[in-house]
Amino acid sequence: MAKTPKAKRTAAKPPAASPVKALKPAVTVESKQPKRTVKLMPVWLLTKQASLLFWRHKRVFIGITLVYGLLNVVLAQGLGGTDVGSLKNQLGQVFTGNTGALTSSLVVFASLIGSAGNSSNGTAGAYQLFLALIASLAVIWALRQTTAGAKFRVRDAYYRGMYPLVPFVLVLLVVVIQLLPLAIGSTIYNVVLTQGIAVTGLEKAIWGVVFASLALLSLYLLSSSLFGLYIVTLPDMTPLKALRSARQLVRGRRWTVLRKILFVVPLLLLAAAVIMIPFILLLTVVAKYIFFLLTVFALVAVHGYMYTLYRELLRD
Repeated sequence: MAKTPKAKRTAAKPPAASPVKALKPAVTVESKQPKRTVKLMPVWLLTKQASLLFWRHKRVFIGITLVYGLLNVVLAQGLGGTDVGSLKNQLGQVFTGNTGALTSSLVVFASLIGSAGNSSNGTAGAYQLFLALIASLAVIWALRQTTAGAKFRVRDAYYRGMYPLVPFVLVLLVVVIQLLPLAIGSTIYNVVLTQGIAVTGLEKAIWGVVFASLALLSLYLLSSSLFGLYIVTLPDMTPLKALRSARQLVRGRRWTVLRKILFVVPLLLLAAAVIMIPFILLLTVVAKYIFFLLTVFALVAVHGYMYTLYRELLRD
């Protein structure tokens, strides 16, 4: 009997793919570009976000501010300082006319700004620094809890927010070291001008460029290290890791971040002037006490703005 040939068992071949589908996806120009960064909020919106955060949790932050102010009164500087009434009367004899009162008030305000934070002795200065560290840790802890939606009390901020004190101080030391070029440049420029070393306009301009270069170096370094102060307060975070993370956070946008940081100074001065000038003009007796409260709250306000900017950088 003739054997019929066995059918060859062959795997079914898939249908031929069309030439269009067989092609590998083309590499687009966008895939070759570096990762895009999220555009940061403008400074006015950052200020608004920080203000809303303070307003929603005003009891907690007012409590933290009052504790910080009370400790300053008891341990550091008290309520002494510039005698606003006496200084205003003296300036009133110099500045006369319709705008004389306003001009003298502005000069008094400038004098208050210049004397802010000045301590009568080294012990008071050490207390001020220590209290600023404690209050900063309490404020940063409170900001992190409020953004997470947690409920807490003022004492929790001062009790539970103190655990990263040593890492925080180490990062702060790095910040101080990075300020050295600015301090050295300022000292040299002041000596050059006061001692008559630079006489011509060209010489003064050259030394001005040297000072500006050293100042920009410090500001460039600080644009990342300042955020290390907030990163290092996270659990199980070391100072070196916090500084590396801060550099990564601002990579490619240092100058943009720096502009937003520098905005804090004129913003605080403007807000303080708007509040203080009416008191200096009309309620001179209480002007000194109002200014003390503003200086105490300034620390809280700066941390609020910087923490809002820090959270904005994390969106990327």
